Amino acid sequence: MRASVGDRLHVHGHVVGDAERVGEIIEVKGAAGTPPYLVKFADGHQGLVFPGPDAVVETPPVGDTAPDSQPFG
Repeated sequence: MRASVGDRLHVHGHVVGDAERVGEIIEVKGAAGTPPYLVKFADGHQGLVFPGPDAVVETPPVGDTAPDSQPFG
C-alpha cells in the first residue's frame, strides 16, 4: 500500500452493519509512501493508522477542487 498526503484512507467495516471510516492522510510516516499514516477523520479525530486488508487508499483526481471532494477542510 502506498499513499501521499491528501489521499483518503477508506476503512471498510469488519462485520455487517459496522460503520465504514474515511479520513484524509495528513502525514506519511513510512518510506516511499508506505504506512503508517497520520489520518484525520471526518469527526475531527486524528490517529496513527497501520491499515489492514480492509483499507483502501483513494487518490482524488488531479485538479479536483469541488467542495465535496475535500470534506475534511
